[in-house]
Amino acid sequence: MPSLTRADAERRAQTLAVTAYAIDLDLTGGDDPEHPTFGSRSTVTFTAQPGASSFLDLRAVDVASITLNGAAVDPGTVADGRVELTGLAADNTVVVEATMGYSNDGQGLHRAIDPADGLAYVYGHLFLDAAPRVFACFDQPDLKAPYTLTVTAPQAWTVLGNGAATATGPGRWELATTQPLATYFVTICAGPYASVTDEHDGIPLGVHARASLAESLRAQAPAMLQVTKDAFDYYHQLFGIRYPFGSYHQVFVPEFNAGAMENPGCVTFRDTYLFRGAATDDELLTRANTICHEMAHMWFGDLVTMQWWDDLWLNESFAEYMAHRTLTAISGSDDAWVDSTMSRKAWGYAAERAPSTHPVAGSPAPDADAALQNFDGISYAKGAAVLRQLICHLGDEAFVAGITAYLTEHAYGNAALADFLGAMEAASGTDLTEWSKVWLTTAGVDTLAAAMGGDGLRVTRRAPEAVPAQRPHTLDVAGWSGGTQVLDADVVLDQDEVVVRADVAGSVGLLIPNAGDLTWAQVELDAASLTALPVELPRVSQAQHRAVVWVALTDGLATARVDPRLVVDIFVAASPLEENSSILSRSGALLTSRVLADYLADEEVPSARDAVAGAARARLESAPAGSSQALAAARILAAATRDVEQLQRWSGSVDLPAGLDGDPDFRWLVLRSLAGAGAVSAADLEAAREVDNSMQGNLGALAARSALPTAADKAWAWDQLVGDHGRSNHERNALASGFWTGRHTDLVREYVAAFHRDIPALEGRVGQDALARVATLAYPRSVVEEATITATDERLAVGDLSAAVRRCLIDQQSVLREVLASRRAFG
Repeated sequence: MPSLTRADAERRAQTLAVTAYAIDLDLTGGDDPEHPTFGSRSTVTFTAQPGASSFLDLRAVDVASITLNGAAVDPGTVADGRVELTGLAADNTVVVEATMGYSNDGQGLHRAIDPADGLAYVYGHLFLDAAPRVFACFDQPDLKAPYTLTVTAPQAWTVLGNGAATATGPGRWELATTQPLATYFVTICAGPYASVTDEHDGIPLGVHARASLAESLRAQAPAMLQVTKDAFDYYHQLFGIRYPFGSYHQVFVPEFNAGAMENPGCVTFRDTYLFRGAATDDELLTRANTICHEMAHMWFGDLVTMQWWDDLWLNESFAEYMAHRTLTAISGSDDAWVDSTMSRKAWGYAAERAPSTHPVAGSPAPDADAALQNFDGISYAKGAAVLRQLICHLGDEAFVAGITAYLTEHAYGNAALADFLGAMEAASGTDLTEWSKVWLTTAGVDTLAAAMGGDGLRVTRRAPEAVPAQRPHTLDVAGWSGGTQVLDADVVLDQDEVVVRADVAGSVGLLIPNAGDLTWAQVELDAASLTALPVELPRVSQAQHRAVVWVALTDGLATARVDPRLVVDIFVAASPLEENSSILSRSGALLTSRVLADYLADEEVPSARDAVAGAARARLESAPAGSSQALAAARILAAATRDVEQLQRWSGSVDLPAGLDGDPDFRWLVLRSLAGAGAVSAADLEAAREVDNSMQGNLGALAARSALPTAADKAWAWDQLVGDHGRSNHERNALASGFWTGRHTDLVREYVAAFHRDIPALEGRVGQDALARVATLAYPRSVVEEATITATDERLAVGDLSAAVRRCLIDQQSVLREVLASRRAFG
């Protein structure tokens, strides 16, 4: 079906305004295993220009009736997901009775069966344009309206949604009328959910999960609720605007595509945030950060919503920045910013290197499908970094005053870039025309370098040639030698080069531009610093400085400026002493999933794996038993080691590190490594799945089975991935993630052609959001050959790909080009 265009949305918004929605859903059916459905009755009231025409969005399995102002509209006229509405009055009511289809791709109203107990769960994810798959609506972000929902569900189910839910009879629920919401924020979560409830500052709170996760929910709820309470206090104090949406529920739902979704009053999270076994400090930090991120959306996105998708940064950049800021404030630790550097900034710089790079704001979004592609590391991580630079430019007091004015003026409505800039200029008295041009509406990332000379510290900025811009940077530069910080210089870089007179307490062994990670720029370490890293980095006591170095190494790998063998040497030297969980976990993932998996030549991998495993083993042995560092090290060791006997002992729960006995997710990591080595069979994996008969156990088994290095297992996995077997979005992702594991190029080369044929053909069976994820995971990046590049070029040339798949192919091909360039540069 065609995606809503901006032009159509603008015409519709000029024609009509929605006054209210009344939605009644019947969830008591859905038992058809092939095509489960539910009932939907939508009553939409709206005003319009008398005599005008417009259209209603509807994607139903079957339409029983449509009436407009009491007159019947032929259901047979519904075409391409639209109901044409003609002869509109000043005040209108349209009523649609329809049967809708549940999804299994994480979009619309998703229905999942928990294999642990056979119970069904339903949740709504109406982002980006999936609302018409649940109810008839005017589906665009600037036609906000209040919603009143009623739901009929099985009697054993709990129903949650944007408004407070009240059970009015057996299986019958009524939800309180909401404040005005955009269509994509509406949700219903229904099923036999386990719940923990609380209250804070007059706000009813709840956390909810599948019944089979009830024990984990009860154990982890106090920590999650405390973060929620502390964040509410911080946001109330900072903005001076109370949370406006009544109760606040956080629901951990199965098979969720994203990390979480900011539905007002009823936030949905992927349920892997409820840890079944041990969790590292950075995993707990990531969960807390996500909680703070979605809460920030209650103001940025929910209270004030972007006018159109080209301003999605007004939602995501602010939530990203506010989450890190809030978590730092309520925890009293800078770990959130360190984690942001290692995970979010690295993600964002990768997006900047990709051919699909785009500006933070004002990126072209002619239709909803095109807009979906820009929910990436630029809209999140770069946008947050740009806001930090704006604060450096204006001062924090003016920044907070500006956002408070912005939120107050546009409350319950919509806003655009110009509205935000106007509020900031009024609060600060500063003209932001040029600043916003170079930072917000111009794409590209600068490269920063530093060097010591006779005249002082020389800091240089190099803008990308394709999109030159004079971006000012506020940053710091640190110098280290022998474990002592010998240089700490603050720099305002408003031209291509500045020289700063800086006090240096001795010679500099390691020079780190942007050491505090205040700005958005790729860091280019000088040759002397790169050479010194194996000696100097383990002695750097500032975690933020170490994190910046690791991201610089990641960029250096991708741009063929840093030898992957040097990265191995640095990890071997630094990881046995690394205390920060984010740095240890993320640097370990860089080594195991990229350097060992892609960058190194085949003949160098065995010795490198031994070196990485040896370093992980050293950290495991030196860390306190059961600590976060020990857990991170054990995971790296399990992913890197060639010691099959040790992996087999661990898979049998023998000689496990402290804290990992009975940890099912660690066992699946071990089994996946054994599968990649061909040291287990499909029967072994099925036996393990029967022991762990859960959603996560099923996904672990699929990922491990697809990693088995036999022709028969690869054929089975590929058929399950692309065939019509009713696989869910997460099952396809698991199959795709394991398929290319290991250096088995000869075995999987034939699937390069299969990828380019079969993955695009999933369109129509899998929604665009889910398809983009599976296409990224399934891309044959491990077949590091020019023939793979050529195959992608040929598929792109056909010109029939959806926006999601086309972007995936272009960007993943670019990643493969990076690996090929590195191999050419370093042998």
